[in-house]
Amino acid sequence: MTHITEFASVIRKGQRSSCSRGKSVCSGPVLVECNASENSRRPKYISNKIDDPNYVRIFDTTLRDGEQSPGASLTSKEKLDIARQLAKLGVDIIEAGYPRSSPDDLEAVKMIAKEVGNHVDDDGYVPVICGLFRCNKGDTDAAWEGVRYALHPRIHTFIATSEIHMRHKLRKTPEEVIQIASEMVAYARSLGCEDVEFSPEDAGRSDTEFLYRILTEVIKAGATTLNIPDTVGYTLPSEFGSLIAKIKATTPGAENVIICTHCQNDLGLATANTLAGAYNGGRQLEVTINGIGERAGNASLQEVVMAIRCRGNELFGGLYTRINSKHISVANRMGVMLQPGLKITPANLVSISKDYYHQKDMDYFEAPMDLWYNLEDKDRSEPGFVSLLYAA
Repeated sequence: MTHITEFASVIRKGQRSSCSRGKSVCSGPVLVECNASENSRRPKYISNKIDDPNYVRIFDTTLRDGEQSPGASLTSKEKLDIARQLAKLGVDIIEAGYPRSSPDDLEAVKMIAKEVGNHVDDDGYVPVICGLFRCNKGDTDAAWEGVRYALHPRIHTFIATSEIHMRHKLRKTPEEVIQIASEMVAYARSLGCEDVEFSPEDAGRSDTEFLYRILTEVIKAGATTLNIPDTVGYTLPSEFGSLIAKIKATTPGAENVIICTHCQNDLGLATANTLAGAYNGGRQLEVTINGIGERAGNASLQEVVMAIRCRGNELFGGLYTRINSKHISVANRMGVMLQPGLKITPANLVSISKDYYHQKDMDYFEAPMDLWYNLEDKDRSEPGFVSLLYAA
C-alpha cells in the first residue's frame, strides 16, 4: 500500500517536476496530471454483483451523513438540487436521507426517488436511491416508503457490533445483536425490497470472528451489500485493508454480495483507508462531497475518485469509476450549503475550512485547514488535472 502515498507526475508553475520519493509534503501549488481516460462502460446494475471486477461503485451519502455536519440543515428543495447534481456526476448510489428522522426528510427522500430515481439518461444510467434505517420495523417501513418509488430502490440498515457499543449503547449480547440484524434484513426483503445493505457499526473496533458470524447471517437473510464502516475513524490503512481482505476471504457467502467501505476522518485517514479497502477488494466506496459529515467528516468524493482515476491503472490493477469529473467542481460548491464556514473563492477554486466537533461528548476543538480544488480540462474533452494547495 505504500504506492498509494506516492505522487503522480507533477507540474509546478508550468514546469514538470516531482516530489522526492517517500516524502508526503510538497511546498507550493501542485498540479497532478492524470492521464487515464474515463472508461466508457458502466456495468448493468445488479444489486449483489458487478459484471466487471474492476468497476468500483460510488455511494454518495452527502444527503444523509453529510447533513450530520455541525450546523448543517437543508430544505427538501436543496436536497433535490444536490441529488440532481450527484446524478450528473454519475454516482451509482445516492443515500438520500434517513426517512424515519422526520416527516420532512421522508418527503425529501420520496421526492428524490420519484424524480432523480426515475430519470434514465441516454446510456441507460439511473442512480440507485437509498434510505437509511435502524434495526426496527418502524424505521424499516419508513425507509421503504421513502425509496420504493425509484427504479432501483435500496434500504440500508445498521447495528453496532463492537464490544463497547453492544455493552454500553445497545445493552445487548452478541447473540441478540445477530438475531436482530438477521431478522430486520429478512423483514426488509419481505417488504419487496430486493436491494438491502447492512452495516456492522464500529466494525473497525469489532472482533473479527464476531464480524464473520453476523455477516454470514445477514447474507443468509438476504443482504446484497455488506458495508464495513470505520465508524470512529480509528483504523490505519494497513489494518482496514487487511480487514476487507479477510472478510472477503473468510465470510461464507461473501462472493455473492458487494463489499463496501465507509471511513470516517477522525485521524485524517478516511481517503487513505477507503483506497486501502478498494485495493483489497471493496467494490463500493461510501463518500461525501468535500468529505463533510459527522465529527471530522468522511472520505472525500473528489479525493477518492481522482485517486482512482489518476492511479487506477498503475497501482489498483485497473480499477475505475464512471464519475464524470467535469461536474466535480459544481458539486463542491453545492456541498458548501451543508456546512457553515465553507467559503467560495474565485476561478473555480473551492476553499474548505473544516471545524471539527465531537458531538456526543460536547467537546469542541478547532483545526482549520484550507484545501483548494481546481479541475480543468486539458483539451475540453479530457478532464485531466487536479490542483491541490494545502495551507496551514
